[in-house]
Amino acid sequence: MTESVDLPEAFYLPKGDGRFEPTFATMSPWNADSQHGGPPSALLATCMDDLAGGPGLRLARVTVDFLRPIPRAECTVEVAVTRPGSRVRKSEASMSVGGEVVVHASAWHIATGAQPPDLGVHDQAVEPLPDEQPQTYFPGIGRWGYGEAIEWRFALGSYGQQGPSKVWTRMRIPLIAGRELTGLQHALTVADSANGLSNALPFGEWLFIPPTMTLTLLRHPVGEWVYMDAQTTLANDGVGIARADLADNDGAIGTAMQPLLVAPL
Repeated sequence: MTESVDLPEAFYLPKGDGRFEPTFATMSPWNADSQHGGPPSALLATCMDDLAGGPGLRLARVTVDFLRPIPRAECTVEVAVTRPGSRVRKSEASMSVGGEVVVHASAWHIATGAQPPDLGVHDQAVEPLPDEQPQTYFPGIGRWGYGEAIEWRFALGSYGQQGPSKVWTRMRIPLIAGRELTGLQHALTVADSANGLSNALPFGEWLFIPPTMTLTLLRHPVGEWVYMDAQTTLANDGVGIARADLADNDGAIGTAMQPLLVAPL
C-alpha cells in the first residue's frame, strides 16, 4: 500500500540521555496533545529489553500502568533491573514529562533453550489477510496520528462498528528513528488498541478507560503483519475487560488484557 506522504520518520525521535520526542504518529484520537497508550508501551518495553534482555532471555510479560494522560511532548525514560537472574529477570521503567511520571511499566524476561514436547499450544486459527482496505477510524475523528501510522485490515468489525473485531495490523514507520522495527515493538504498539477495536457500547455515549495493560508473550512476532482477535466483556457495574489474542502467520503470539472503567459521558 502507498504510504501517506506526511507520516513522520518514526513514532519517536531519540534526543540522547533517555530523552525522546514523540511525533504526530503517537497522537491519541481523543486529544491531539496527548499520546495513545500503544507507542509509550512499546518504547518502555524496548528500553527494558535493551537493558535486561540478551542471548537466551526473552521478554515474556509486560505490564504498563497509565498514571495520567501522556502529553505529546519531550519525555524522559528511566529503566532499571529490579530482580537480576540468569533464568528469570525483572525490570522496571518509567516515562516522565516535565519531571512528572506519566507511565510506569515492568517486564519479566525468561530464559529460553529447553525443548519440551511440541504440544501445538502455539496453534491459532486466524482469518486470511484481507485485500487492501480504505482506512477509516472512529466516527467524528479527523486526523489521527496513531491510526494513520498503522495499516488496519479488518476481517471482522471495524473502528466504527460495535462488538468484537479481527484485524491484521502493519506499522508503516519504525517506533524509534534510526532503529529497525522489531516484532516486540509492533506487538506492544498495537496491544493497547484492544478496547478501541472491540467497543461494546457507542463511543459517543460511553467512556472506556484502561488504566493498565498487560501483554503476555509466548514468542515475539515475525513478519510485517500482526493479527488481533479483540473482544470486550462488561459487568453491569461499570467495570469491563478488553482482551486481544495476538498472532502472526506462524500462529499464536500472546494475549493482551485491559481492565476498563466504563462510564457514561
